[in-house]
Amino acid sequence: MNALQLIGNTPMFEYKDNIYVKLEKYNLGGSIKDRAVLGMLEDAQKRGLLKSDTVLVEATSGNTGIALAIIGRQFGYKVVIVMPESMSIERRKLILSYGAELILTDKAKGMQGSIDKVNELMAANPNYYSLGQFDNPAMVQKHFDTTAVEIMNQVPDLGVFIACSGTGGTITGVAKRLKQDKPDVLTVLGEPAGSPLLSEQRLGPHAIQGIGPNFVPSVLDLSVIDEIAVVSDEEAIQETIHFTRETGISIGISSGANIALAKRYHALYPDRKIVTVAPDGGDKYLSVLDFGA
Repeated sequence: MNALQLIGNTPMFEYKDNIYVKLEKYNLGGSIKDRAVLGMLEDAQKRGLLKSDTVLVEATSGNTGIALAIIGRQFGYKVVIVMPESMSIERRKLILSYGAELILTDKAKGMQGSIDKVNELMAANPNYYSLGQFDNPAMVQKHFDTTAVEIMNQVPDLGVFIACSGTGGTITGVAKRLKQDKPDVLTVLGEPAGSPLLSEQRLGPHAIQGIGPNFVPSVLDLSVIDEIAVVSDEEAIQETIHFTRETGISIGISSGANIALAKRYHALYPDRKIVTVAPDGGDKYLSVLDFGA
């Protein structure tokens, strides 16, 4: 078996109260970003954008960097990852462990600071190439073709789909497919209460790593989103700890945010099956979550 065959076909966990959680930590690199990176690399190769001396460089909050460090190496390319210094130490160490170079940028500048650094590197190095995850439609297509299809096969009668948005790839790709094949499904985009850019046009700091990048990615298509809901840092962190202890399944903070919203929507639609995703596991957050003694 090729290692890349370990991407996709992740399990769907039937939680409780008609809530179903797709466990993306069971991808090769431990997160949903494996799907996006594989889709973008396949597309770039197909279009002849990558050469033998290409260096892949990407701005990321962590999981895309881990995925690219693994998959880029499988494709035979050197990888440089640029991320804000506020990201967890576990994410940094994982990126380095897979052989990628890591550059940290000022946390005060958020993801935009990392994107600016990538643009600077590409301007100085003609062989540097960025997949441009915030602007790359191939990522959306991969979720349209795989994630959404798996969800519909695993929970054919779902009534609500919820996902917090980082790049916008998951929510856009899945929601587009649902609106095509199951138009009655309610699609809900989650964003951090500390930085409700889409719902309130307001920016601010928040602690939910991987979502709310403080700008609107071009791949995000709000026309397929029915509702936008905000979730607080406290809700996300408490649900992360609660779910992990209750089920024995370790999840990350954005997963806790998604499940907190799923519980909220269950109260609104108790008879509907609600599907959400757990984008990664909790092993990358042990240094930032207080699990107590």
